[in-house]
Amino acid sequence: MITSKHRAFFIIITIFCNSNSFTSTYGNTTFCHRIEKQALLTLKQSLKLNSPALSSWNTTNSNCCTWNGVVCSDPTGHVHRLHLSSQSLHGNINLSTLPHLQHLRYLDLSHNQFQGAIPPSMARLKNLEYLNLSNAGFHGEIPRTIGNLSSLRTLVLEGSGQKVHGLGWLSGLVRLKHLNMNFVDLGKETNWLGIINALPRLAELHLRGCNLLSPLSTLDHVNATSLSFLDLSRNELASFSIARWIFRQGSLRFLDMSRNYIEAHIPSASNATKLQHIDLSWNKFSSVIPDWIYLCQDLKFLYLGNNFLKGTISKMVANLTSLDTFSLRYNKISGEIPSEITSLCTIRILDLSVNNLEGNVSNLFGSMSHCFLKAVATWRMRENKLSGHLTDQFGEFKKLRFLDLTKNSISGVIPGSLGKSSCLRRLWLGFNKLSGELPISIGKLSNLESLTFGRNMLEGVVNETHFEKLTKLKYLFGSGNNLSLKVCPDWIPPFQLVEIGLGSWNLGTASEIPSWIHELHKNVSVLDLSDTGLSGEVPIWVWGVSKLNLSHNHFHGEIPDFKPWGNHLVFPYYRRMYLSSNRFSGSLPRVSYDTIELDLSNNFLSGSLSHFLCDAIDDTYLLKILHLGNNLISGEIPNCWMKWSSLEYINLGNNFMFGRIPSSIGLLANLLSLNLDGNKLSGQIPLSIQNCTKLVKFDVGGNDLVGKIPTWIGTSLSNLMILVLRSNRFSGDIPSSICHLSTLQILDISSNDLSGVIPSCVHNLTAMATSRSFEEYDGGGIQYSQVFDTFMESVSIDTKGLVLQYDTFLVLVTSINLSDNNISGEIPEGVTRLVELKFLNLSRNHLTGSIPRGVGDMRKMESLDLSRNSLVGQIPVSITVLSFLSYLDLSYNLLEGKIPESTQILGMDAFSFVGNHLCGPPVPRNCTTSRDEEEEDGDEDGDEGEGEIDWFYVFVSLGYVVGFVGACSVLVLNKSWRQFYFGWVERIWLKIYVYFTIKWVRLKKQIIRE
Repeated sequence: MITSKHRAFFIIITIFCNSNSFTSTYGNTTFCHRIEKQALLTLKQSLKLNSPALSSWNTTNSNCCTWNGVVCSDPTGHVHRLHLSSQSLHGNINLSTLPHLQHLRYLDLSHNQFQGAIPPSMARLKNLEYLNLSNAGFHGEIPRTIGNLSSLRTLVLEGSGQKVHGLGWLSGLVRLKHLNMNFVDLGKETNWLGIINALPRLAELHLRGCNLLSPLSTLDHVNATSLSFLDLSRNELASFSIARWIFRQGSLRFLDMSRNYIEAHIPSASNATKLQHIDLSWNKFSSVIPDWIYLCQDLKFLYLGNNFLKGTISKMVANLTSLDTFSLRYNKISGEIPSEITSLCTIRILDLSVNNLEGNVSNLFGSMSHCFLKAVATWRMRENKLSGHLTDQFGEFKKLRFLDLTKNSISGVIPGSLGKSSCLRRLWLGFNKLSGELPISIGKLSNLESLTFGRNMLEGVVNETHFEKLTKLKYLFGSGNNLSLKVCPDWIPPFQLVEIGLGSWNLGTASEIPSWIHELHKNVSVLDLSDTGLSGEVPIWVWGVSKLNLSHNHFHGEIPDFKPWGNHLVFPYYRRMYLSSNRFSGSLPRVSYDTIELDLSNNFLSGSLSHFLCDAIDDTYLLKILHLGNNLISGEIPNCWMKWSSLEYINLGNNFMFGRIPSSIGLLANLLSLNLDGNKLSGQIPLSIQNCTKLVKFDVGGNDLVGKIPTWIGTSLSNLMILVLRSNRFSGDIPSSICHLSTLQILDISSNDLSGVIPSCVHNLTAMATSRSFEEYDGGGIQYSQVFDTFMESVSIDTKGLVLQYDTFLVLVTSINLSDNNISGEIPEGVTRLVELKFLNLSRNHLTGSIPRGVGDMRKMESLDLSRNSLVGQIPVSITVLSFLSYLDLSYNLLEGKIPESTQILGMDAFSFVGNHLCGPPVPRNCTTSRDEEEEDGDEDGDEGEGEIDWFYVFVSLGYVVGFVGACSVLVLNKSWRQFYFGWVERIWLKIYVYFTIKWVRLKKQIIRE
């Protein structure tokens, strides 16, 4: 009887006896087949090797199972797996011998530098279950023959430079579980969703960056019910039409739809509650966060940032107790931050930046749980509406590396306990309302690399102790505080700073740049020493800094030409130079092609612009901001703006330039702001300016320009927010096309020779009728630079009897000034629809009619000047509801009646109403008539002398009667006397009439001229 032991023995003997044609086993060593060994050697010979990765592949070592990257099957000795990833292999791979590797199940050629396309002969490996060709250097079309590898379970073809024409071949891979075609161009495949849906065993699908378009039709049935991982990020799925298919995948655990810019609501998905990873960031999703996300109790990663989501997060935080990463940054989430957020024990990354979240940090984060303090590594809350004080508990974090509370309204002191958070690498507290001193304990954060606390209200002294252990510090930004730096003259900093921001600090008794900064200059790429009281000439090394802010100091001397920044390979920064409000003189420097922001305003620079603009060496320049205002620059503006096509902001205002505006400015298609005010420019506005369709501000005030206001301003420059044409010699009517400027906030065309009437369509200036908030515009104004956060648009407005300059709050300013022209007609009633208008000046014109009754609807009005016109009627009673009105001038009109009473009106000066027929406070004239006064006096006299006769008045009256009768008798009886008397009376009357008539005419002409 043959037992199982005997059978095993016979099998071993059989294998051993056939070892001459297969393999031999000695101990535990497996030997490969000769034919497979030869196939591998042939494969090696076709390759070019940059490393000794395949040095073990040689004839000396006869056992290929021991070669690097080769794995053989223990029982049979056949080559089972080839691990050749990241071996620096390149060349055209020869796979002609692949049929000899029929037992190969695993092939990994990823991360090499092969050339040409993927060989179609790879389809001969019928038993392949795993094929990885990601980033292997292959390019061109992926062969359809790969669809013949019916045993494949994993296929990785990731890599740019590859493409396919149709995905139909995928239908043959019925056992496929893992498919990765990231960055393969699938832009021409319209039925990709249907093909993917036909793979019933598919569990992981990676189609990142494949140029996928939204499918033409969605599927009502789902075959790929086993799908657990889906990455469709970085495509062009503009609509969410595949949402029904995606969220029917009940087994889905991982979903990444980021960076598709999908415009839609996040759909309902009752079957998607098993998700553990959701990334829908960088799209355009709107509406509130859907409730089904709250039900994903196993959710660990949630990225919903960079969308337009609204609503609150209270429900979400209460249920998602397994969160590891939670990002809602750059949305419109509002409401208070729930206190439950500090009880999340697994949270590692928490990013709620740039929303409208509110709350008092003292209350919200004053009792954080111990597990929360142990878990959090990154906590970002920048640009919200947080208030309150930072508590000492902020120093109890165990793993916190990044704390960002920038741009909130947090007040109080910086807690000294922060010095205990030893893991901190980045501490950002800038742009708040923090006060008190900078705690010395900050100097204990030995791992700190970036420290920003600028734009607060800190005060006191900073010394060496504050930097004692900051040996890793590279970025220091403390500008905008009232701090004093007091260190030893020979102090050597323990750090090597790359960026230094000490603007508005007191840097010591010396007026020059401190010596310790000189010691760091080899590494410094950003330097902000603005408003520090420094003077003298700027050291040569400073001009080599990439981003430099020396504004508002007392530096003098000439500014050298800027050369391209030498360390652009180490720090890929562009040059930004802010040197305004100093005493620099000489001619303008030439700039390098990599300079993108240049502010030399408020200095004593002279000469012309020709060498700066026209003697340019490079073909194109990247300059975006050019501010040369308030200097001594003269000559004509040269007509050579062709090489400066990147310009977005130009300010040449308040110089001594003359001549015409050059037509080549019209070539600046990216121009947002053009300021040429306060010069001596002549001629007309060139037609080419209409090509600058992105213009937000156009200011040519205070020049000598002529002609009519171009009608194309209202049609071609449809984005204008600020239009200033004041103090020129423009004539003609105000073009009605200006009413098309729906974004216009400031219109100033005062002090010209304009005539005609105010356009009746003025109510179409909807930006002056639409409410806006300061928070909507990231700090207010039109802000261009994000380097030092100091450069923004500004404009001067003649209002309230003064010339006021607005910059920070410019976005909230609305103004119309048509004063000092020859405009006639009535004030259109549509003006009163501009309910957000704050400043209105129509003075010194020939306006007639009455003040619009609806003036009270303009509730935001702060300044109203209608003086020196010919307005008639009474002042509307509705003016009394203008609670913000602080300046009112209605003088020199033909207004009459009683002045309406209100707190604002009573606070006005009487000169605001002079030259009218008005009565009542604040003018001294009483509104009672003269007859009423006489009757009141008569009543009072009667009361005092009732029943008594004053004989003196009786005799005087009798004498008057006798004399009058005697004179009349003489005139009646004597004809010559009668003729002489009446002739004399007539002559006297004519003289009086002519005299007062001439006086009135002269007075009216003087009022009109004024």
